[in-house]
Amino acid sequence: MAEIKDPENTVILETTKGKVVIQLLPQVAPEHVARIKELSREKAYDGVVFHRVIPDFMAQTGDVQFGKKGGDNFNPGRAGMGGSSKPDLKAEFSATPHVRGTCSMARSQSPNSANSQFFICFTDAPWLNKQYSVWGQVIEGMDVVDTIKKGEPVSDPDSIVSMRVAADA
Repeated sequence: MAEIKDPENTVILETTKGKVVIQLLPQVAPEHVARIKELSREKAYDGVVFHRVIPDFMAQTGDVQFGKKGGDNFNPGRAGMGGSSKPDLKAEFSATPHVRGTCSMARSQSPNSANSQFFICFTDAPWLNKQYSVWGQVIEGMDVVDTIKKGEPVSDPDSIVSMRVAADA
């Protein structure tokens, strides 16, 4: 297992495919990291599907409104269109590049519309640099991310079993 140097700024993402460890980057995107930790601590991501997974690009998840299996509003046809009950976040774009394993917030056309959805890059995606808020980097489990079922939308999608701040685990 990867050495967790800062448990308060590390999340453990247990998926239907296996475990992924993500180092959070509060120095890059403090508000986005705070939101990821807040939703993780509320167990909001538990059961959320990977609704958009594009080969050689990224795996997207985090729609706690429409993408949570077993949730009141679960709707596979609308997964990816919702967020959380919390307000959208102001963009925290940075020079941190989108490379394999980068975790970044999804958003609409509006730069200040990130809420709960995020994606993990399968490969380097330099066209996303300085346009999406990078909040983390996978330090263990990219082999797991690589096996997430692909599709746009995904039929019978993989999901997050649990997402926890390492300090709480």
